[in-house]
Amino acid sequence: MQGAKLFGGWREALFGLRPKAPTRHPLGREARLSGIVSGASEGHGAAMPHDHADDAPPHSLLPPEPALRVKALETLLTRKGLVDPAALDEIIETYAHKVGPRNGAAVVARAWVDADFRARLLADATAAVAEMGFAGRQGEHMVAVENTPEQHNMVVCTLCSCYPWPLLGIPPGWYKSDAYRARAVREPRAVLAEFGVTLPDATRVRVWDSTAEVRYLVLPMRPEGTGSMDEAALAALVSRDAMIGTALVAAPT
Repeated sequence: MQGAKLFGGWREALFGLRPKAPTRHPLGREARLSGIVSGASEGHGAAMPHDHADDAPPHSLLPPEPALRVKALETLLTRKGLVDPAALDEIIETYAHKVGPRNGAAVVARAWVDADFRARLLADATAAVAEMGFAGRQGEHMVAVENTPEQHNMVVCTLCSCYPWPLLGIPPGWYKSDAYRARAVREPRAVLAEFGVTLPDATRVRVWDSTAEVRYLVLPMRPEGTGSMDEAALAALVSRDAMIGTALVAAPT
């Protein structure tokens, strides 16, 4: 069907604008898709659309220009019968809360408990994650990089927002920001410090540039005190940011 073909072609570009956010946002789907709540739910201080003075003029409550463009595009395609809004919501829900970052966390936990799988993951991540049933668009060519006491890895896409959707879900707003894309390469330790990560001076930091051809997954170090935990419990410790390299996995309390 022509409409389905068109829908399949543009949804990645549209969804790349949308950070992790609650399923229902006060400004609706267009706000969630455009990224106007970028970073706020991640604790990085971004202003929410409803953060305004009581005497703010009405026009200040309107979503910013990207949100309006997304709404206009969605409205046009919906009226032409090329897009089903319910399908949009379902795909967003799937990638935001059912895929990411659970799939990636499951991969990390498996690597922590299974030395053979870890070796396969580091040798050929695409094949290794496929063993667990994880594959698809934006995850065709995966590379896993392992954190060690000697080297800490972090991932950035300096050109846009290339990201392993099948493992981590929808990229967060800060990952797509100009500031992160530029500063992660120029001053990675300073960026890590802003995320609350302070590394020993002896630990080198390597920044990996994700592209349309290759997507990276950081394999964090397993925290101490987790020797008796099973895969499911270990996976629950692993955050999305840890698999990007902007966080460490903390030991359970």
